[in-house]
Amino acid sequence: MTADNDPELEPTIFSVVITPHRSLGRVGFLVLMGLFGAMSFIAGMVFLIAGAWPVFGFFGLDVLLLYWALRLNYRHADAYEEVKVTPSALTVRKVSHRGRAREWVLNPLWVRLEKIEIEDFGIDKLLLVSRGRQLTVAGFLGPEEKASFARALGNALSEAKRGVTRTVLN
Repeated sequence: MTADNDPELEPTIFSVVITPHRSLGRVGFLVLMGLFGAMSFIAGMVFLIAGAWPVFGFFGLDVLLLYWALRLNYRHADAYEEVKVTPSALTVRKVSHRGRAREWVLNPLWVRLEKIEIEDFGIDKLLLVSRGRQLTVAGFLGPEEKASFARALGNALSEAKRGVTRTVLN
């Protein structure tokens, strides 16, 4: 392989990593769990004093279920998508929250970006279509973010279709 055809030297037109959004940070999680735990404890104590002692355990179970659900949600936040466009390849790499990766390499000359829109909602899905096959991208994004991503990716694909212009340095 010569220096002229080394894929590592090919210019990157577009590159992005898309991650799921989580609005509840670590401090918010601790505050929520503390408040919910305190309210459940107080309500449970009311039932315990009234003589309905089994209800106290169910209030504790609610706190554990909320904790488990939020921890599961945070674990799923480890997933991400990488999209990279070069003049000769469109690479999409999806990594699940378990670390399992899948990668697709498409020719940007033959890829078409399709949007599925809902009138009152905005862009619902973004699809890369090539040779009759579809690949969903940017599933983590909201409608406005998908629109912005679609514009940027569409511009990158257009640039890749125009071809590479190189400056020869002596």
